[in-house]
Amino acid sequence: MVTKEVSVKNQVGLHARPATFFIQKANEFKSTIWVEKEEGRRVNAKSLLGILSLGILGGTPIKIIADGVDEEVAVDSLVKLVESGFAE
Repeated sequence: MVTKEVSVKNQVGLHARPATFFIQKANEFKSTIWVEKEEGRRVNAKSLLGILSLGILGGTPIKIIADGVDEEVAVDSLVKLVESGFAE
């Protein structure tokens, strides 16, 4: 299991469009992937409703957690996507 923490860079956070990019990237991997907000609420990173339900705003720290055969590359790719600000 691999876990990394990252702060959401874009001002509006993980609203529908960046959440869609995040989910598309997460679905490229075989590992089980979760996103966890600071209060410990964890959702499936491959679920749009799950991601949106967290209400992640810009500047919010999140944990990206993966477990599986490609867990390390999955977490690294998703952290890089979040750090890029989703090109917004």
